[in-house]
Amino acid sequence: MKTRNINIELKAVLAAPVTRRVRPMRWGGPALARLMWLAALGASWSVTPALALDEAAPQVVALAAATAASAIQPVKRVNFEQERASEAARHVADWVIDARDNRGLPFVIVDKVDAKVYVFYADGRLRATSPVLLGSAVGDDSVPGIGEKKLADIRPEERTTAAGRFVADLDKNLHGKQMLWVDYASSLSMHPVVTSKAAERRAERLASSSTLDNRISYGCINVPADFFKTVVSAAFTKTSGIVYVLPETRSPQEVFGSYDVQERVRLQALKQISLAPGQAN
Repeated sequence: MKTRNINIELKAVLAAPVTRRVRPMRWGGPALARLMWLAALGASWSVTPALALDEAAPQVVALAAATAASAIQPVKRVNFEQERASEAARHVADWVIDARDNRGLPFVIVDKVDAKVYVFYADGRLRATSPVLLGSAVGDDSVPGIGEKKLADIRPEERTTAAGRFVADLDKNLHGKQMLWVDYASSLSMHPVVTSKAAERRAERLASSSTLDNRISYGCINVPADFFKTVVSAAFTKTSGIVYVLPETRSPQEVFGSYDVQERVRLQALKQISLAPGQAN
């Protein structure tokens, strides 16, 4: 409180009739001690408790707001380093770490629009990225019962790579080759690129700069063989992980229930300030 000329300013204030509307306030800890100190000092100067309260309120509210702000969970963002990731991929990656949706497990983001895969450590550090081959049909849902169909029976329009959040594990296929099983029900997996059909030119498609060349599979996610061995297999050895396949016909918010982390902080700050002493509840 600034020192006043008691004989002039204080008498003038006390002499003027003032009607004040005092809001309900909650005081605790340092704020309460400060108020009691101000009240005692005001009494020694013949200042009413109401005046002391008005003097203290702005400072205590500011203090409470600062304390509330310090309690807000800070924004956590994923560092994509030099990779030119899409807005959707960044949005989901930031949300995964901010919300701890990966539950402390390594995670993967498959961006179908950009035909890329991003593999992350559990703490959100980018391990590596690679182009991918995806289902030839556009769509975010699997046809019911497609996991029971033979490849020859899967129609062109049914060859979609389903979007969603999947708990994935390493396993082997019927030929004894390792793959990452993403979703057993729909037979969705991530595995080294299949090159047995020369006419499909899958290796060349992976190396192509056009994402249109990357839609060729029956739904599974194909990656370069070396990338699967050194990155995917290494990330999921002796642990499960989470695979997020981004949608191409819907928004990530619809599929994952994700949120913008910066907006989360803004709303949390507004809520904390609204609950600060002297503010409306």
